[in-house]
Amino acid sequence: MSGTLTHGARGTAAAGARTTAAGRMKAMARAELTLLGRNRASLVMILVMPVVLTFSSLSVAKGMDLEKYGLSLGTMLIPTALTYVMIGSIYTTLVGTYVTRREELVLKRLRTGEQGDVEILAGTSVAALVAGLVQSVLLLAAGVLLLDAEMPANVLFVVVGIVLGVGLAVLLAIATTAFTKSAEGAQLTIAPVMFLSMFGSGLFFPLESLPDTAARICELLPFSPVVELMRGGWSGGLTWTGALGNVAVVAAWTVLSVYTAKKRFHWEPRR
Repeated sequence: MSGTLTHGARGTAAAGARTTAAGRMKAMARAELTLLGRNRASLVMILVMPVVLTFSSLSVAKGMDLEKYGLSLGTMLIPTALTYVMIGSIYTTLVGTYVTRREELVLKRLRTGEQGDVEILAGTSVAALVAGLVQSVLLLAAGVLLLDAEMPANVLFVVVGIVLGVGLAVLLAIATTAFTKSAEGAQLTIAPVMFLSMFGSGLFFPLESLPDTAARICELLPFSPVVELMRGGWSGGLTWTGALGNVAVVAAWTVLSVYTAKKRFHWEPRR
């Protein structure tokens, strides 16, 4: 996305000591949502890409013997669609947003005000999170209606998977930004996470269909445990031991992302 957050930044400066964290976050969120609404290319990409990828997965899933893995079209595709939102609508969008704000010196200016680092990064992510939420609700409703999916066997596992996946998408975006020199370069730095997740995290086919060694390796990818939590919770095929193992993998990637952000994140243009 392009543009600046001068309105939000000026509003914060003008308010001076009277501003609150909630007020500053609200101003930043409003500015980011406005910019997203004006950038039709980014908006179309956010809303269309997960839908297109989900339909691509549908054509693949229809040709598979899903019952062999204890799955149906619904339990296969709904978690897939939600993960596409995390990757396409949140992760990839935020990498571009953080890099653009950094190159425009917006992040540097915001740090001279009252906002803390976490507050700045969180406020900048609101637009992508809102778009992702809307997209998730629409895809979830469409999946339940069109695929005749039953209610999740374990709602807790599904909810935990969604929450952890969204949080990981944001943190991975911040970590990826640390290695991205320009907005144009973002297309390259996001590629590994996108392609490894699409083809190695069970989005097109269950990990159980892979050879044992390949499956064990793919289980360690960032979004693989997120998919397993949602899919296993929906189908009822995930045990508490398996769920805790998946949470541990997500926690490891979360810690790595936070560590990378603290050590490598740049608040002004990289030269």
